[in-house]
Amino acid sequence: MACQNTLKRWLRQAHSSAAMYADFAYSLDDYDYVLPPELIAQEPAPARDGSRLLVLNTCGAGPEHRRFHDLPRLFRAGDVLALNNTRVFPARLLGSKASGGRIELFLLGFPETEEASGQSEHCATARALLKSSKRARIGARLSFGPALQAEVTALHQDGTAGVRLWFPAGKRLEEVLADCGRMPLPPYITRTDESHRQQDSERYQTCYARYTGSVAAPTAGLHFTPELLAELERMGVIMAPLTLHVGYGTFAPVRTADIRAHPIHSEWVSVPAASAEAVNAAKKAGRRVWAVGTTSTRTLEFAAARGCGAEGPVAAFAGLCNLYIYPGFRFQVVDNLVTNFHLPKSSLLFLVAALAGRERTLAAYETAVRLRYRFFSYGDAMAIVTKS
Repeated sequence: MACQNTLKRWLRQAHSSAAMYADFAYSLDDYDYVLPPELIAQEPAPARDGSRLLVLNTCGAGPEHRRFHDLPRLFRAGDVLALNNTRVFPARLLGSKASGGRIELFLLGFPETEEASGQSEHCATARALLKSSKRARIGARLSFGPALQAEVTALHQDGTAGVRLWFPAGKRLEEVLADCGRMPLPPYITRTDESHRQQDSERYQTCYARYTGSVAAPTAGLHFTPELLAELERMGVIMAPLTLHVGYGTFAPVRTADIRAHPIHSEWVSVPAASAEAVNAAKKAGRRVWAVGTTSTRTLEFAAARGCGAEGPVAAFAGLCNLYIYPGFRFQVVDNLVTNFHLPKSSLLFLVAALAGRERTLAAYETAVRLRYRFFSYGDAMAIVTKS
């Protein structure tokens, strides 16, 4: 309870100073920019670390332009690198109804397995989005191949559905979904052919993914390779793995004219004790903490906002995170950020602007557009340095 009260108090204070500064903009239109559609990357770069890297030093004269494999040049011994080790599962299922009509099912979270319903099958439940020519009814049976059947158990007012899944008792659900499902690519990747299916299974996943639970990739991590991570460790960079399972809410558009009124989604996070200790030691010694992506940033700052750390700002934690970061937010943990280029008017862009400044961020985006950087999930990257 003490942690909860501290969290509520700190979250109120985290943005309280914003009104004192005229350059904090809260109109949604202030976070728009023009992006030619052809700059939205439809497939990954040939090599993970071959993507371009725009380096934005908030104390520097202007952006620098490098390749992602040059990232270690920005690091030094003792830096901490926080990485989100969530694993994306194939949440998109294409199948048929008993009537023969086609149906698409998008799982909103990894299904919860129940006790075996018989000698030959297991059962799991999930919340999902359904897409078909005719609205599915409660009780409708769905087939996604011989190894996966489903039934619609509920239809909710928010447009989601409850489903029950059946799969062979001799198989793990992850294996079944890997066979039957497709990676849940974001809607701005518009290609429809199946030729990239195997590539997406490999490249829409970080090389350090470990714990299954996301319906979208923490895309800043897609650029890392085992070799690049090994190089950083040889330099003395300390890895701090954590977990945030990315939910479907990450795709939700901001619909409020004032960005502060946007209802942020909750996602499950976990900060291991060893990672919390590494971060706290770095902050105490004045060393830098780098976050890979907005998910790692939210996780670390939420863990700090709880106010439960005895040896520093961050305490080990597992639970739901609903931290909303927008300009005016006071960062306690993250100094530098590796991230991709985000959609106009998105909550992810707000977070980047909170760290780097709105005008500086949008100017960097304009430069990236002019120089034909590739945008969004399969696109190029930024390194935002606020502490050199």
